Amino acid sequence: MRIKAHKMITKKIVLFLLLIGFQLSAQTKKWTLEECVDYAIKNNISVKQSELDLKTSDIEKLEAVGGFLPTLNANANYSINTGASINPVTNQFQNETFKSFSAGANSNITLFNGLANWKTLQRTKLNKIANSYRLDKMKDDIALSVANSYLQILFNKEQLKVQKNQNLVTKENIKRTQELIEAGTLPAGDIYELQATDATQQQQIISTENALLISKIALCQTLLLEEYATFDISDEIIDLPMSNVTNETQEAILTKAKESVKDVKIAMSNVDIAKKDVSISRSSYLPTLSGFFGYNTRWAESTPFNFADQLSLFDGTAIGLQLNVPILNGFATRGRVQRAKINQERSEFQLKQAELDLERNVYQAYNDVINAKKSFEAAQKTLEARKQSFNFSKERFDVGLMNSFDFSQASFAYENAQSDVLRTKYDYIFRTKILEFYFGIPLIKKQ
Repeated sequence: MRIKAHKMITKKIVLFLLLIGFQLSAQTKKWTLEECVDYAIKNNISVKQSELDLKTSDIEKLEAVGGFLPTLNANANYSINTGASINPVTNQFQNETFKSFSAGANSNITLFNGLANWKTLQRTKLNKIANSYRLDKMKDDIALSVANSYLQILFNKEQLKVQKNQNLVTKENIKRTQELIEAGTLPAGDIYELQATDATQQQQIISTENALLISKIALCQTLLLEEYATFDISDEIIDLPMSNVTNETQEAILTKAKESVKDVKIAMSNVDIAKKDVSISRSSYLPTLSGFFGYNTRWAESTPFNFADQLSLFDGTAIGLQLNVPILNGFATRGRVQRAKINQERSEFQLKQAELDLERNVYQAYNDVINAKKSFEAAQKTLEARKQSFNFSKERFDVGLMNSFDFSQASFAYENAQSDVLRTKYDYIFRTKILEFYFGIPLIKKQ
């Protein structure tokens, strides 16, 4: 009994430790950019809706294929007749109660309907292609949105580090100044400016912490996660882009964008669908030819033959062709054709607009990258100058040759220069990602 109890306790301890380890692992999980993008694409509601549209396209194709097949329907009827009723076997009035049964089967096949079936099948194929483009576009948009949110979190994190480090310097200067004041080397008023600087930096830290929390919540909502308090991303270093895409001409990037970006492809697919709708509508002007086959049999209670004999004696078949020629239908066909033509023209305008938008976006993205790179390089030069100025000011402040106000101004300028470098760095990274996207380079390069 003691051995069993000992084993039971041991199992409970192991289970408890595993549970604690799992909880700690869940709490300390840090999401990479690739994990965020993959998770968002798999769980985003808009993506799921687009996937349903793609499944609907398969159903439409199945229905279009079914339009080539014959129809087949069977029927049966059993009745108890009273009073003066027609006997279905003798076809005579019979003024007595009798039972009757009839059954039949009918088949119909469309031989020609202006090739509407064939055109409808082609339309379903075009619609599936368009829906697949829409799904890909939805995934691309989500990936870009996630990348933007992810980079915003990284920026806020680095910004917070800079502000906290700068505040540590300020606190050290306050401590040193207080010691000099107590020693009688400096007047008491020299510490007030430093204390004001410390308070301002504390406000900035709180503001950045709030911005960091909001940026995490924004990414959580994109990922459809609710663990706002424990969610965090990995502290990965996003290197500066070493892309050669800026070496390409804007015309070359635009050509690649037309091949890879889905907006134009969706618009082109919509034009193809609209043209097919016009062709389908025009099919109603043509006559339709169909073939039919029917079989029926019957039984009545009051006839001298038994049930099986009647079914074989009184059965019949019908086979033939049916031709329908449209002559006048209240201009319904003409109206459908005219509306289809208008939709085609509208789709062509939308295609032209999509091409213009893409051209504008590509040129804008190209210029944004060039300007972002210049801004980042300028911010780096400014930071280097501000750093040297800050170090020089600190040396003068340490030996009493600069008052606390002027030193605080130099400190603020250095801190702002650091923030500008971070801001322009992540702006440059994101702008480059967008331009690469237009050039057909995947946002996430999977290993």
